[in-house]
Amino acid sequence: MFDLIVQIIAVTGVLGVAFLMFAENVFPPLPSEVIMPLAGFAAARGDFSLTLLVAAGTLGAVAGAWVWYEVGRRVGLDRLRRWSAVHGRWFTLAPEDIDGAAKVFDRLGGPAVMIGRLIPTVRTFISIPAGVTGMGMGRFLAWTTAGTAAFTFALAYAGYRLEAHYDRVEAWLNPVTAFVLVAAVAAYLYRLVAFRRRLRKGDDDV
Repeated sequence: MFDLIVQIIAVTGVLGVAFLMFAENVFPPLPSEVIMPLAGFAAARGDFSLTLLVAAGTLGAVAGAWVWYEVGRRVGLDRLRRWSAVHGRWFTLAPEDIDGAAKVFDRLGGPAVMIGRLIPTVRTFISIPAGVTGMGMGRFLAWTTAGTAAFTFALAYAGYRLEAHYDRVEAWLNPVTAFVLVAAVAAYLYRLVAFRRRLRKGDDDV
């Protein structure tokens, strides 16, 4: 599994990494915690440079974050909450996810965008309240890029450093990679199945 994914990334190059990072920010379940370390491993083998990889991964992730920013800016919080209650299951986006991201943004303001980009789940939806509240595009992109670049570099560099020790960890890389992918898909399916229960719980709490 590990070698197969690395080969796919090597063939598609940094454009493939940018696309995967964009898709990961818009539609789960393939996580960046899998994409970027494996891409970093491919960079260490000489398939492309680490600098170019981090730039491509950051660009793709920021583009995905911008999509949710525009959704928040154009749709608004109330309409988005109503939409998520009906159609949000495919993105595992429930009204409570939107409310949680909005609360983080209300407490921290602009830095919440940067910090939120470092936190799983929040990372995807922190862009929504930024758009809803009318944060300027330049300011939003600056905060988002700062957090995304740091996160992307850390993951890519971890994979880059791993390549030097491949002979020591080869025996457990494949099962660990397979486990992470299966766990990510399982978590997505669980959130999908539990979506209506989450909605009912949210209604009861109101």
